Amino acid sequence: MAAVPIVGMLWVVLSLLPDLPAQDAVKRIGEMDQATTVYDGADQVAFTIFRERRNDVPLSEISPNLTLAVVATEDQRFYDHHGFDVYRIASAAWADIRERRATQGASTITQQLARQSFLKPEKTLRRKVQELLLAVRIEQLYSKSQILELYLNKVYFGDGRYGAEAASRGYFGKSASALTVAEAATLAGLVKAPSSYAPTVNPQRAVARRNLVLQAMLDAGAIDRATWQSARSSRIALTTALPDEQGRGQYFKEEVRQALVDRFGWQRVYQGGLRVFSTIDIKAQGQAEDAVRASLASLTSRRAAIAAKSGRHSSDVDEPLQAALVALDPRTGYVRAMVGGRDFNESHFNRAVQGKRQPGSAFKPFVYATALEMGYSPATVLTGLNDPIATLKGGWTPEDEHSTADSMTLRTALRTSSNRAAVRLLQQVGIPKTVENAKIMGIGDMPAVPSLALGSGEVTLQSMTAAYAAFANHGLVPKPILIRRVEDRDGRILYMEDSVPSRAIKETTAFLMATMLADVINAGTAARARTLGFTLPAAGKTGTTNDFNDAWFVGFTPRLVTGVWVGFDQPRTILPRGFAADVAVPLWTTFMKSATAGDKPEWLDRPAGITTATVCRISGKLAVRGCEDVEVTDGDDTTHRSMVYTDYFVKGSEPTDYCDLHLTVSVLGRIAGLFGVGEKPAPPRIEEAPRRPVQAVAASDRIDTEATATRPKQEKRGFWGRIFHRDDADKNDERARSKPSR
Repeated sequence: MAAVPIVGMLWVVLSLLPDLPAQDAVKRIGEMDQATTVYDGADQVAFTIFRERRNDVPLSEISPNLTLAVVATEDQRFYDHHGFDVYRIASAAWADIRERRATQGASTITQQLARQSFLKPEKTLRRKVQELLLAVRIEQLYSKSQILELYLNKVYFGDGRYGAEAASRGYFGKSASALTVAEAATLAGLVKAPSSYAPTVNPQRAVARRNLVLQAMLDAGAIDRATWQSARSSRIALTTALPDEQGRGQYFKEEVRQALVDRFGWQRVYQGGLRVFSTIDIKAQGQAEDAVRASLASLTSRRAAIAAKSGRHSSDVDEPLQAALVALDPRTGYVRAMVGGRDFNESHFNRAVQGKRQPGSAFKPFVYATALEMGYSPATVLTGLNDPIATLKGGWTPEDEHSTADSMTLRTALRTSSNRAAVRLLQQVGIPKTVENAKIMGIGDMPAVPSLALGSGEVTLQSMTAAYAAFANHGLVPKPILIRRVEDRDGRILYMEDSVPSRAIKETTAFLMATMLADVINAGTAARARTLGFTLPAAGKTGTTNDFNDAWFVGFTPRLVTGVWVGFDQPRTILPRGFAADVAVPLWTTFMKSATAGDKPEWLDRPAGITTATVCRISGKLAVRGCEDVEVTDGDDTTHRSMVYTDYFVKGSEPTDYCDLHLTVSVLGRIAGLFGVGEKPAPPRIEEAPRRPVQAVAASDRIDTEATATRPKQEKRGFWGRIFHRDDADKNDERARSKPSR
């Protein structure tokens, strides 16, 4: 009869064996989910990507304080049993019988490891027997030290933290190797019920539980009474060294995550413990997000004020105004900051990378770059700007908010953002060539239509920003890079970014474009950047689309190029007459002032193939004396300005003819002029003669371009002096008369 229970027990055990994991699975018990760690550009932890937030460490890198605390609390006879503790099982069974319910657990550390690794958390006799059998098998395969290491890396400590290292960094801001006795006791106390005893949830219960662990350590002889007393009287001081997963850079992190999953697969990214070295600058990222937040708040407030004044309800509540920002190093393409919208939690749609919108006048630099590549110069004069452009639908004259002049140089046209000049130039250089160059510069396929000059194609902010980088990087376009390299958990390199910037335009073209775009910031449509206090040498271009639906500004220093966009997801007017100068430039300026704080006032070096010439900004030819004092109109008023400035040219393309618009007149002509007799050409408008900007811009190889030219100081002349005065400039006038113009 005694054999019946034994046979029955044997039958139960044998019936459970097929449901247990195979021997190979038990051997792989150490293969646990590992969080992927993303580092910033300075190799500091920026983000983690995980299913279970865990970072494995060897037992030698876990404080003995934690090992002693866990053993004293969870399994005091750990080093004496072979997987399960008969005495503890008997004690727990008697306690359950006495209380007539399950009141005390008896699982050893090895049993807990078996349960966490292979079994469901159900409280049944069948599961308990499986747990015992697995514990015995684990003890046969692993040493006690190996079991402790596996357990301490696998166990859950609450707040989404698995393993001793993640828990130590998450609660105390330090490695598991540096845990004090009190801190170790706090973590050991969490194992029983993390959600109840976590110090972030209930500090009082956490202290009470910690003190029970300290008492167990004292009773087990793991610590002496002085250590027990000191640890018991200490308070729990929480700090974290884990990145805030809902903190800065969520749009950047999501771009990195998607790229990793595409390359390595979901399982390896979320469970494989990859080490990802990104390009993000966390400080610049925070500055970008702060700038976007402040700009949107200001614009939304202005919209609400306009709506209230007109008696209309602001629709921003239904669809909020959005903005995006990309900042990258023009030399490498490393993306330093990325903002894809006003709030990642509200919308994961990344408007910096995924959103395609018309760039407006921000596209114009690609037309001008095409012209310079074909031999044009910044002083080339575009004429006939008021003549309609022939299209399939008939003659078309673009609207022009910035200028009414019928002719102007390329430099003036870009600085004033003349629509008529851009369309005329596109017609001259050819639409196909411009489309081809735009594609080479990385902004994609553009529509082959005359309105392309005004930005009728659709682009992403990131591609535009990278394309502008060519102007700051000697004509080389960088690929926007977010990931530098990827390693596995053992440090083996799995991926290394090895792309290099590609040649898109000539180095001389890039330099000339940079100087022309510098005029835009110094005295053009982006001059508000100067009035708002940005003083470093910089260049850029604004862009505003029809009905003021989109506002762009892409600008750069030699070390940082930043593009910003503001608009609604469903296009509509941002502000009445909301030009980019008023909408996008302040956002760019706010970010760049903080992101470049401390940078030296450096500018681009002049390439070997560049020379200079002193020219007239009206004719584009070599300046003569008369160019120094030209009458210009300002509405109904007139004033005098110098039209002389020094411009850059590719060697061989500089003008050789002298200005024939401002020739010094003859003696009789001068006398007649004093009495208002004689004819003269209509004076140019004042926008063609910009004053020197308030904020002077330091730059290497400084010359007076249009944006910095000033009227030269002249000696006061009397009546006869104005008639008979003669100098070298007059000789130039004679030379100009003797040579036919080109």
